[in-house]
Amino acid sequence: MIWTLVVFGISVFILSRYAYPRIRDALDRRQKAIEESIDSQERLRAEAEGVLDEYRQQLAEARKQAEEIVSRAREAGKEHERETLLEARERREKLLEQTKRDIEAETRQALEQIRKEVATLTILATEKVTRKTLTPTDQRKLVEEALGELDFTVLEGSEN
Repeated sequence: MIWTLVVFGISVFILSRYAYPRIRDALDRRQKAIEESIDSQERLRAEAEGVLDEYRQQLAEARKQAEEIVSRAREAGKEHERETLLEARERREKLLEQTKRDIEAETRQALEQIRKEVATLTILATEKVTRKTLTPTDQRKLVEEALGELDFTVLEGSEN
């Protein structure tokens, strides 16, 4: 048993003198490599966070610009709609005015035609009643009297 202790002591001495320093150096190198790897990973993580923050800022800016573009497009659409409505109202007013003028012109033509027909019928009726041909002066006088007795303003008022 003594020899076992002696052999054990020599083994520990040899191991501590030659093997343990190499093992310790290897462990120290491994520890340094792990620490450097951790430091490197922390730097990369910090850089990644910086890039992520920058990306988020750019994304926020892009969203803001997109919202501005959409807002401007909506306002342009509203303005275009207002302009279109205004143009449509103006066209409608012009068409109404033109229609009124056309109706008034047609009414005047119709009244003038009615007057001519009344004059012609008056002359024909008078000639038949009197059984003679009237002179142009008599015709004009007769037509003026007949037209003076008729109230064309009633016709003009009802047509407008």
